[in-house]
Amino acid sequence: MFARQAFRCSQSLKQGFRKYSTEAPKAKASLAPIYIGVGLAGLGVGLYRYNSASSATAEAPVVREKVFKGGDQGWFDLKLSEIEVLNHNTKRLRFEFEDKEAVSGLQVASALLAKFKPVDAKAVIRPYTPTSDEETPGHIDLVVKVYPDGAMSNYLHNMNVGQRLDFKGPIVKYPWETNKHKHITLIAGGTGITPMYQLAREIFKNPEDQTKVTLVFGNVTEEDILLKKEFEELENTYPRRFRAFYVLDQPPKEWTGGKGFISKELLKTVLPEPKEENIKIFVCGPPGMYKAISGPKKSPADQGELSGILAELGYSKDQVFKF
Repeated sequence: MFARQAFRCSQSLKQGFRKYSTEAPKAKASLAPIYIGVGLAGLGVGLYRYNSASSATAEAPVVREKVFKGGDQGWFDLKLSEIEVLNHNTKRLRFEFEDKEAVSGLQVASALLAKFKPVDAKAVIRPYTPTSDEETPGHIDLVVKVYPDGAMSNYLHNMNVGQRLDFKGPIVKYPWETNKHKHITLIAGGTGITPMYQLAREIFKNPEDQTKVTLVFGNVTEEDILLKKEFEELENTYPRRFRAFYVLDQPPKEWTGGKGFISKELLKTVLPEPKEENIKIFVCGPPGMYKAISGPKKSPADQGELSGILAELGYSKDQVFKF
């Protein structure tokens, strides 16, 4: 869907920026000292118990087991427990942990490797970024879009509840720290939205993180916009710090967002200026999108040179990260 060499926008984006008592009865004189003594004693016991409980809680926080430890942990399988159909070609698959209180423990931003072994063929391995929160106990969720020639996506879409899949990780992509950048832009296409959502979720769940976030998300049809409800919730909750722009190649008649493909004109309008300090632009999508927007990566360890629209707009290689 992003096979074209350049991204176009047939009309200007119509989305705007969001600007962000009564006294107690008197006791009889003969009983008052007794009541007062008992009351003070009870208060003392209550305060002691409260302070003891608070101290114990502060000293003993709940520590949950992390499922994905990386290193030499190797491959291990998880059971598919739930399947949710999101649209005509996308499903949300939930894989459960043996320990229902354990958490994935993934670092943001990072991904997992999934693997299956076809009969009489080499194993198929693909990276996936879970859409569930890293501290959610008991499971991980994967949002998977099926592609006609996608070996892994077809296998996952044909899985049934109860079947198991091999996982390994985490594969750290871009270690995030609170307020690491003042303003970031997420440019995504299709299922390239999953690492973007992982990053945005981490930022906005942390009250100390004041990073501004701009999302530019391109798809074929409105039905293809994944995680839109989740992003709309962020936009409504943080209108001064988060804004989203959606672009459709085949929009419905009533569509008021961008039309066509993500264009140079659109990015020039919504991105922070290249001269602004401490900004970062993240890109994730199909090969055609990388070629037009930023140029492709050479390998997982080599970002390659910056080219395409972002280079034309004056951004530097250090200001862009390709997932």
